Amino acid sequence: MRINLMGLLIVLCLFISCQTRFSDTDVSLEPYVVEEGFNLEVLAAEPLVKAPVAIDFDAKGRIWVAQMPGYMDDLQGSGEEDATGSIVILEDLDEDGIADHSKIFLDSLVMPRAMAHVYGGLLFAEPPYLWYVDIEDDKPTNKVLVDSIYAVEGNPEHQPNGLELNIDNWIYNAKSNFRYRRKAGIWEKEPTTFRGQWGITHDNFGRLYYNDNSRILLGDYVLPNIFINNKYFTPKSSVDKLLTTDQRVYPAFAGSVNRGYAKGVLNADSILVNATAACSPLVYRGGNFTAAYDENVFVCIPEGNLIKRTLLTFTGDSVKAEQAWQDKEFITSTDEGFRPVSLKNGPDGSMYVVDMHRGMIGHHAYMSPYLRDNVKVKELDTIVNFGRILKVSHENTTSNKLSDFNTLNGSELVSLLKSDNGWIRDRAQHFLVYKEFKNSIEEVKEIALNRDYQWSQIHALYVLEGWNELSFEFLTEVIIRSDENVASHALVLLKGFASAENVDEAVPIFKNILERDTIGLDLYLGNLLGNWIKIDKERFLPFMMEILNRRENSITIVEAVISGLSTVDSDIYANAIVMDSLKHTPFVNKLARTISDKKADKMNAIFTIEKTTEDTRTSGARMFFQICASCHGAGGKGIEGLAPPLLNSEHVKNTERLALIILHGLEGPVHVNGEVYNINLAMPGLIRNETITDTDIANIISYVTNAFSDKPKRLSTNRIQELRSVKPSSGMEFTEKELQALDN
Repeated sequence: MRINLMGLLIVLCLFISCQTRFSDTDVSLEPYVVEEGFNLEVLAAEPLVKAPVAIDFDAKGRIWVAQMPGYMDDLQGSGEEDATGSIVILEDLDEDGIADHSKIFLDSLVMPRAMAHVYGGLLFAEPPYLWYVDIEDDKPTNKVLVDSIYAVEGNPEHQPNGLELNIDNWIYNAKSNFRYRRKAGIWEKEPTTFRGQWGITHDNFGRLYYNDNSRILLGDYVLPNIFINNKYFTPKSSVDKLLTTDQRVYPAFAGSVNRGYAKGVLNADSILVNATAACSPLVYRGGNFTAAYDENVFVCIPEGNLIKRTLLTFTGDSVKAEQAWQDKEFITSTDEGFRPVSLKNGPDGSMYVVDMHRGMIGHHAYMSPYLRDNVKVKELDTIVNFGRILKVSHENTTSNKLSDFNTLNGSELVSLLKSDNGWIRDRAQHFLVYKEFKNSIEEVKEIALNRDYQWSQIHALYVLEGWNELSFEFLTEVIIRSDENVASHALVLLKGFASAENVDEAVPIFKNILERDTIGLDLYLGNLLGNWIKIDKERFLPFMMEILNRRENSITIVEAVISGLSTVDSDIYANAIVMDSLKHTPFVNKLARTISDKKADKMNAIFTIEKTTEDTRTSGARMFFQICASCHGAGGKGIEGLAPPLLNSEHVKNTERLALIILHGLEGPVHVNGEVYNINLAMPGLIRNETITDTDIANIISYVTNAFSDKPKRLSTNRIQELRSVKPSSGMEFTEKELQALDN
């Protein structure tokens, strides 16, 4: 039998060249329950994606995926520093609505966790860096370092992420106090309120929402950055607010959670009671669900294998949230591998779910012994080479094919500002700004003045802002002709136009706003008055007084006014008539605190923090594995002949004793859990190592008590410094008897 070598080579080449193309992955959704009236579909799964953590859509509507397969690949978190991460492009070549092809855009990345399609390229985070690359033929070019200290290296649970392009043309992050934008080809970075932990989203108005592990929804009552104009004033009642006290979750089964042993974490059926790993909220703005779902917030609860639905209420000077249901969730699953970690609005109006699909979702630095045991019993550590992208759509809607934004002209983009889909509006605004289609300026202005489309008006205003094409006259016209939401934005944008030549026109406009008597307009007018009071105190100070007197119970408005007084706060504070007339309001005390901080040069922390710091347990974990694990074992079980176990050891539970052992060392015999360990080798102390600081010791204690006992504890660096002078009698290492004597 003759073998056609040439034919064989051709077949092999075809196979190799197509290795990233697969048939549609068949994944059963039988373990999943979605709210009635909605459809849940698998758009992509392994092997097309592996450990996805974030997605974004490009100008063609294709899904780009950031993947972190190095995260918790085993119980020790091995390989976190390996360059195994990537960003891939999913494609649907047969146009059946399901991805069938995966193309690598960037590989050899270390823990990429966020990305955004902006300015025609891709902005992405690979700690500690924030990078930007242009895109040509689906390949990266012209790589630019946007920020060299975007994040500290370390635990992915506590590093900046999100890269949310908001309506104001700025890009915001969770777990960060910085925002970014590019103007005239130059990247800008400036302080903003510190927000959340993992995931960030915005509503139609432009307010930001976020959360942390145990609080399902946090948010700002007001538009970003308008309350930090005064560097010596720190708003506490209007930003970073808990929007609901109800943290209940309703999983479909008894899954494994980190501190399930603690009182109140699980119910009588061993089911999680409150959120412990909430992340990635999403304000739904797709326009394809029913009206009752507009601007609902969906929240990922990966430890409970579910997605929660939350309702928002806007009062003008606050935002409230409540759970849509009790004893019910929007999506639940009995598949313990279902780990929703990110949500996105899509070009078709659907909601997209990033399912990391991993057995272990919590970082090893925080993992309790209880969870480690559960993981081993259930073999959850074997669920590592998976990943899903799911789509949630309403059963009564159909998807329209998206036009490639790169092919649209100015007029076509302007028309998309009227879309019911917030993703489309955001994208149209951004393309108009960065492509500078100023030949469409009159069309944009027409939309900005058309009160039939309030959200479109706001987008149009920020197109003009991005083009530097706003004027005092135009903004005041918008204020007069528009409703509260649009006029509020126009007032924010009016801040830059405070001047003596505009005083005569500003006075009647501000009077008109006060006559409308709406709390939202009072808030944003109160915030800009400081600039005008500086120019003409006699004409504009009465506006401030009227707002503060009639809104005396609104702490948000008090903060709005004080934050806008940065150039005249000392003058206002020194004005006895003003202060006496407002003595019954919270304004006086808050302004007094601001002036005190100003004299002490104590600024709002966001203006002094240059980068985020690493969590103590993460730092401690790193030092533990460098110094201690070789003898005590990565799992704290000890190694025969070398060191006793740390797991549930009485020496670990006593933090002062633990500090003395770490500092000065320990010689045997040692009792742990009733068993004697008579090891000939003494454990040396770290006190003679001048590179090990008190903070390092505190971090090791923080990690060890978390990882190897049921009660995580900390010890202050001051106490550790004091314990340095508590020496053993031998001058070498402590004995167990000496340590026990010190306890008495």
